[in-house]
Amino acid sequence: MDDIDEARDWLGDEIDCRNCDHQVQAGAGGCRLKHACVHDRYARRIDRFFNWNPELANSYLVHPHFEVRAIAAKHASVFLLPPLLDDPEETVRWNAARRLPKRLVLRLRADVHREVRIRIAAILDDAELMPMMEDPDYYVRLVIARRVAPALLARMIEDVEAEVRRVVAQRIPRDWLLRMSNDRDAGVRLEVAQRLPPELLSRLRYDPDWRIRYEVASRIAVGDIAELADDSDGFVQNVARSRVTGRHEWLEGFPA
Repeated sequence: MDDIDEARDWLGDEIDCRNCDHQVQAGAGGCRLKHACVHDRYARRIDRFFNWNPELANSYLVHPHFEVRAIAAKHASVFLLPPLLDDPEETVRWNAARRLPKRLVLRLRADVHREVRIRIAAILDDAELMPMMEDPDYYVRLVIARRVAPALLARMIEDVEAEVRRVVAQRIPRDWLLRMSNDRDAGVRLEVAQRLPPELLSRLRYDPDWRIRYEVASRIAVGDIAELADDSDGFVQNVARSRVTGRHEWLEGFPA
């Protein structure tokens, strides 16, 4: 609860309202100790202060405590925010970036902190995302794979991270899927198999993973299914034989 602990500033010193510059705000109910205070160490109380007094945010953009700068950036004049893109704290950089025109924040695509790059990737458009497709952090690339237009995903088909490639396999145009049918990760190949049309699925009937062979046996033409009826995996056998005979083996013995 906000009202239980002591009121201390970001340096750990006790807050003394008698020495505060905001006596006017205090008198008008614009701040309250341990509840809404710009000097408090807790971000929630700082945030509440600026929610009550947004007109004061401009004067706190160079405050020594990063939480104050970051929260002030949410309320300050947008014309004062560009210098914060060079702030040493990633939270400050991001809070400034989210309010600035994209042309000013594009350089944060190469930010040293992954969280900034992840957040930037979530707000940019296709052409702006292209340079980030080779970002060193897999999660940045994962965000891009989920957001960029499917027709632009060709460059990510060979991504080193299987989780990224799985998203690519889910989204690329169908006529590109065979390019990923020999992927080294079975999960990626399964995504491919689930999207391939039946007439192309037979190419995967020798896949080493039973899940892919099961998908093949479930959907290819019955005339191409014979060898899967003797598959080494019982689930694959069952679905293949059931399609040939027109019934599931596990249903035998049950009343019609």
